[in-house]
Amino acid sequence: MLSTIKNALLVKDIRNKILFTLGVLIVFRLGAFITVPGVNAKALASISSSGLVGILNTFSGGGLTNYSIFAMGVSPYITAQIIIQLLQMDIVPKFVEWSKQGEVGRRKLNQVTRYFTIVLAFAQSIGITAGFNYLSSMHLVDQPNVQTFVTIGLILTAGTMLTTWMGDMITERGIGNGVSMIIFAGIIARTPTGIKQIYTEQFLNTPKSQWVQSYLYVGILLIAIIAIVVFVTWVQQASRKVPIQYTRRASGAPESSYLPLKVNVAGVIPVIFASSFISTPQTILMAFAANHSDDSWYQVLKDVFNMQTTDGAILYTVLIVLFTFFYAFVQVNPEKLAENLQKQGSYIPGVWPGQETQNYVSRLLMRLSVVGALFLGLVALVPLLASNIWGLDESIGLGGTSLLIVIGVAIDLVNQIEGLMMKQEYVGFIRE
Repeated sequence: MLSTIKNALLVKDIRNKILFTLGVLIVFRLGAFITVPGVNAKALASISSSGLVGILNTFSGGGLTNYSIFAMGVSPYITAQIIIQLLQMDIVPKFVEWSKQGEVGRRKLNQVTRYFTIVLAFAQSIGITAGFNYLSSMHLVDQPNVQTFVTIGLILTAGTMLTTWMGDMITERGIGNGVSMIIFAGIIARTPTGIKQIYTEQFLNTPKSQWVQSYLYVGILLIAIIAIVVFVTWVQQASRKVPIQYTRRASGAPESSYLPLKVNVAGVIPVIFASSFISTPQTILMAFAANHSDDSWYQVLKDVFNMQTTDGAILYTVLIVLFTFFYAFVQVNPEKLAENLQKQGSYIPGVWPGQETQNYVSRLLMRLSVVGALFLGLVALVPLLASNIWGLDESIGLGGTSLLIVIGVAIDLVNQIEGLMMKQEYVGFIRE
């Protein structure tokens, strides 16, 4: 990976893309330290780093801890994307029509997604601000009134839209998927804080007589991290090669080839989707915390939509599984794939072109998605169970999800850089 990046920096175009991406990420990190006016960010020190706070901190790079202008991160945008994509499944005819119009339709759907993001971000920011402010013994807002909450909501909404725009700029002019890179940068930026927290808890606040247990804890944690990194990297790189035959050969084209389908077709997107999706009900519940915190229905919903509880962990895993199947068919559309193969004069050996090819690819995607869903669910669920069963630090649960996102984004980033370098080699060959 390091050698790939080193070689990429020697190519001017790729170097400019990398520097542009780093510049945008630096701006994002600076914004994470600009606190919203009229807010006492120190009041959040007593809030646990689990649940909703942990999710939003993950997506905003610690921006919620400072209650910065980027406190909401890209969470509302991801939630809006999920809803718009779900509505394209024969629910809203207009969206279905746009999804079939190519680039023009994609732009229309992106525009609707951004409008919906504004609505979600405004509602979510006011809900979180009001919820935190009216929690017992907490005074987040200096002057709590309607005007103040609306102002804070507008500022946080603007911060979300600015973050989303920066992500789009990374996608267009930089390296990697913009939204994923924003989340990636936020997680990496919080790593030193996590290391410091473990050091403080295990050594500074622990008598020397118990340091043996602390070393054992840190050692097991490092082994677990290395095992997850190796396992996730191995699965993310695994693919099923579908053989392809050509009926008529183009100039210089091979007689046969193959179509690589990843075992985990959806990548880490289902984990990001599930984390973002589960945070929305938590935001709504916070608005009812002041008057209904003792009601049974509130306690049940609070338990269900909290990833640190057993029920919440199960729901989180189910969402990951569902989004894995859903996004796999978004990434690889069997109908379009079968149509493209037929137009290219190619076919899968033993499978008739057209509808039979579409059915074959659909069945293959279903089988691959089963493995991908079990893989993502296992990696995301095990740290949460470890936190609940063995009483480990609650941040470990979210740490497993963060590690999964970091590895997946890093692999995609390296693959994209290698693709750009290969493209540059072909360009140089053509020029010669």
